Amino acid sequence: MYYDYYGFREAPFNITPDPRFLFLSDAHQEALQHLHYGVQDRKGFIQLTGEVGCGKTTVCRKFFEQLDSRYITALVFNPMLSESQLLRTILQDFGVETKTNTRSTNYERLNRFLLEQTAAGRLAVVVIDEAQNLPTAMLENLRLLSNLETDDRKLLQIILIGQPELRDKLNATELRQLRQRITIRYHLGPLSEEDTERYLQHRISIAGSQGIPYFERSAVRRIHRYSKGIPRLINALADKALLGSFVRRTNRINQRLVKLAERELEGTFQ
Repeated sequence: MYYDYYGFREAPFNITPDPRFLFLSDAHQEALQHLHYGVQDRKGFIQLTGEVGCGKTTVCRKFFEQLDSRYITALVFNPMLSESQLLRTILQDFGVETKTNTRSTNYERLNRFLLEQTAAGRLAVVVIDEAQNLPTAMLENLRLLSNLETDDRKLLQIILIGQPELRDKLNATELRQLRQRITIRYHLGPLSEEDTERYLQHRISIAGSQGIPYFERSAVRRIHRYSKGIPRLINALADKALLGSFVRRTNRINQRLVKLAERELEGTFQ
């Protein structure tokens, strides 16, 4: 509704994880560096955690964009699968035809495929999103996948992405063998108030802004306080505030507009 008024080519505050809009705070850059280091050095297991909406999935997609042709990737969005279903999903994402859900058959098929890729100079990477939802037994089965290796290297790099509950789950005694294999860990925290201001300007610039609209400092402060620095909540609140500024035909978003946006999001209009 407000795109033409502000000269946007597209919505600046969509909540979908679009890598083009990724704002690389120091923390996001560190997260990317940890992923690259873990994969390039064949560390086997990598763990990336963070609160809901902090940008984990977006970082992961940016990471995929930065990989060159030496890497083949599989991304599992839904971890609520049986072991055989998970194996089949990974194979299919790698482009390997599967005609059965039999665990042993697909395990051997994956092993052969990975050996072929390694011989061709390629490295396979599997990312499992929302990994905190994986049952303990499934996490232990993932550890067994890491046993696919040659004498001198791992055949498969596995990145576990999840909410802080993933760290708690991995601390369970029965998962101590898996925990010992995770040598790269990074926790993605929220944005600071200063980063929140930069984030807002970054998003509207990518969307096509020519200097407007402008978020006043008091508005940024209130957005940060409400969102606690979580990008998904920043997006939701900023979008409502922009709609309010469009209705009032102003190019400046102040604290009052943000307060009204908060009430709309919370459903409290009194």
